[in-house]
Amino acid sequence: MATSPEICVFGAGSIGCYVGGRLAANGATVRFIGRERVVREVREHGLRLTDLHGADQRVPAAQVDIDTAPAALDTADLVLVTVKSAATEEAGRTLASRLKPGASVVSFQNGLHNAQVLRDLLPGRTVLAGTVLFNVAAQGQGAFHAGSEGTLDIEQHAVLAPFVDAFARAGLPLKQHADFGAVMWAKLLFNLNNAINALADLPLKEELSRRAWRRCVALAQREALAVLDVARVKPAKFTPLPPHWIPGLLEMPDAVFAVLAKKMLAIDPKARSSMWDDLKAGRKTEVDYLNGEVVRLGQKHGVAAPVNSRIVELVHEAEAGPRRAWTGEALLAELQRAKSSTGA
Repeated sequence: MATSPEICVFGAGSIGCYVGGRLAANGATVRFIGRERVVREVREHGLRLTDLHGADQRVPAAQVDIDTAPAALDTADLVLVTVKSAATEEAGRTLASRLKPGASVVSFQNGLHNAQVLRDLLPGRTVLAGTVLFNVAAQGQGAFHAGSEGTLDIEQHAVLAPFVDAFARAGLPLKQHADFGAVMWAKLLFNLNNAINALADLPLKEELSRRAWRRCVALAQREALAVLDVARVKPAKFTPLPPHWIPGLLEMPDAVFAVLAKKMLAIDPKARSSMWDDLKAGRKTEVDYLNGEVVRLGQKHGVAAPVNSRIVELVHEAEAGPRRAWTGEALLAELQRAKSSTGA
């Protein structure tokens, strides 16, 4: 009797525990590698995976194979890398020393270049870029909640064939794309809100219900889109509206936005950005791999990106502490000053 392919989640945080947990809850063979805090929590409580539509799935603690040691990599057929971007090189070196022949790797991480970093460290291996287009928040005691709609998007490749059914059974079908660069830039445009949400110190739904905060996101997105236009990069379309129209929607009055956005994206009161989690926990954020990418691409093409540059600075200031209590109006004024100071 053939055994099912083995999947390893390398970096069992919110995304890794949720995706891997859903796979395990629906019959896939999954092993997890995580930090001590998460391993201890999951060993005690198991996994509980919920979403905004009422899904509630559990994997008892006794059935969760999770450890801090990387031994699970030795037998994995597919590795889902879900570590923070700053840890990608370290993860790649660990993978290089342990992967069995024929094993493939998927980077389900924020940012643009993590898959390439892994490819450089894993010559001859199949390494695919992927994106997680829904929000996952840790609820404590092994519970992880997907608080917004979205898909698992991934580079198209034949090596995924043995795993497609497992993801579909888990309710997380893989949406494969031939042109994945456009998908990653579209995801990054959405992720420009992560820093705003972290500075707002509010749940995503509450933040996005207030026009001043949305106007901050719109400033960052408009600037990013201007940089992409000069760089001749066309981001993919994830919503009924083209990417260049999203800032205009964000700037609309609250009542209008509430009606229109409800048709585009469902989100519940538990959702918050991973950057909010990082700041709350005193961890280094991924702002350099999100807003920082806009700044670097702008520098490459001679286009100023003062809004995203200032957002990067403000998040780093918050990392260093003490954390400033921003209002939407105050942050908007700060970003508008940054924009006007360069004549952008």
